[in-house]
Amino acid sequence: MILLAAAVEAELGFWQPRDGVDVIVMGVGPVEASCALATALAKRSYGLVVNAGIAGAFDGAAAIGDGVAVADDTIDLALESGAPLALPLGITLMDRAASDAELVAQLRAKGFPALRGITVTHVTATETTADRMRERGAQVESMEGFAVLRAAQRAGVPAIELRGISNRCGERESSNWSFAAGVAGLQRIMDTFFHLPAVEELGR
Repeated sequence: MILLAAAVEAELGFWQPRDGVDVIVMGVGPVEASCALATALAKRSYGLVVNAGIAGAFDGAAAIGDGVAVADDTIDLALESGAPLALPLGITLMDRAASDAELVAQLRAKGFPALRGITVTHVTATETTADRMRERGAQVESMEGFAVLRAAQRAGVPAIELRGISNRCGERESSNWSFAAGVAGLQRIMDTFFHLPAVEELGR
């Protein structure tokens, strides 16, 4: 059984219900996403979680309308300067979670890029912030990716993050934001993903 999770219903406007796939609409942002996903995973056993939605891309990573797999996702837990937090008693900060590597590899073999994500609570709207995010290795930006992957990881369930690129990350005047283009890119990668033999088997 597969759990398909999106932030808002409109991101899955193309989706047709199918056997073996449950769908949840989580809400926007990492808190809503992690709460909704944890609740769903506590109620039923799943073999895979798929986080699907739109995302922004940093320069050079992907074009608007592309469909991409997010190989791993981080969340910006640090000092404003970017320096790491000093935690007591050797506590490890959990700020990175990964998609299932084998499924990502299968999508790469089909021609879809595998990129590094960052989860934010403020959408990037300046070139200064975009540059800082790129320097940290971020290639795509969402508001739920890390939360979903981490919640699934804690529950012991494999997960993957799939995104359609809706805008360029940077100044909003030059972002060329298009919800429709992002959804079209998402549909393309999901059409391929759900026809992978391994995924079809999980949905049975």
